[in-house]
Amino acid sequence: MAEQSNSSRGMRTLVSIAAIVIIIAGINLAQSVVVLFLVAVFLALLGTPPVLWLKEKRVPSGIAVLIVMAVMIIVIVLIGAQIGSSFSSFSDELPLLQTRIREQVLELSVVLTRKGIVLTNKFLLEYINPAAVMKLTANLLTGLGSVLSDLVLILLTVTFILLEVSSFPVKLRTVLGDPKQVFPQFTKFATDMKRYMVIKTLINLLAGILIALWMYILGVQFPVLWGFLAFLLHYIPNIGSAIAAIPAMLMALVQLGMGSVLLVAIGYIIIGFIIGNVIEPRLMGRKLGLSTLVVFLSLIFWGGLLGLIGAILCIPLTMTLKFAFESSESTKWVAVLLGSEKFNDK
Repeated sequence: MAEQSNSSRGMRTLVSIAAIVIIIAGINLAQSVVVLFLVAVFLALLGTPPVLWLKEKRVPSGIAVLIVMAVMIIVIVLIGAQIGSSFSSFSDELPLLQTRIREQVLELSVVLTRKGIVLTNKFLLEYINPAAVMKLTANLLTGLGSVLSDLVLILLTVTFILLEVSSFPVKLRTVLGDPKQVFPQFTKFATDMKRYMVIKTLINLLAGILIALWMYILGVQFPVLWGFLAFLLHYIPNIGSAIAAIPAMLMALVQLGMGSVLLVAIGYIIIGFIIGNVIEPRLMGRKLGLSTLVVFLSLIFWGGLLGLIGAILCIPLTMTLKFAFESSESTKWVAVLLGSEKFNDK
């Protein structure tokens, strides 16, 4: 009897693992569709608070959604025009920038050799290859542009999500057959998610503006582009701000010299420290309930599965998984493993 029970349990485990593998493979194959949906959900989370606020002011639901969508479209168009212009100029100058970076690296090799530090040109140009960083930056922005090329479809999806926001609890109660049913855990999760996304976006916007101003003051080309890159990559936990600094520092090196590189680095460090250690903890309040290791692994997993959008949304996606695991007694142990030590002690 015990052997049959163990065999049945082993079979269920194998089936569960196979199902997970199939789901992951399906998500990877349908990456473009999943990414569009995630971008739409992200924008809908940002648009939900103003829609609910307008409805509290007795504005009809449809009009509230139209107002929020109109503002969202205007902001996207204005910002997109500025970033698109900067990116176009950056792309035009990319071959020249790569050539100048290569020349700077070769000059650095000569200086290091004089000081007794021998590094071959192959090591500097192939293994380190700073010129490739600029190409990767351009590819990253091009990839984001390809996602936003379906902007009409994304905005339509956002509109329909916002129209359904207020009626979703009513529909769920109807399905469950209890008109007075409340969902405290789900409500708390949805509130925490909206709060995280809105506050994180505002903090990243502040970081992007400060970086753009600092680049403009230093005279580095394309300050709007570097500010946007900082805004975007600050969503990526732990390493996003450092990644955003590298192409800006290379640009400063090519254009203005080593002194400006140090000033750029100092600006990124100070802004990153203030944002990450002063502003963000105060506005975010309590922690996200995810361990540091899980945050890093989620970045690798979602980034590998969904690309840049997956890396940007790795925290919300992992929080959603954690909530789903918490909702069932049989998978609650997984949520405990995902949680932080402080969270698990409570």
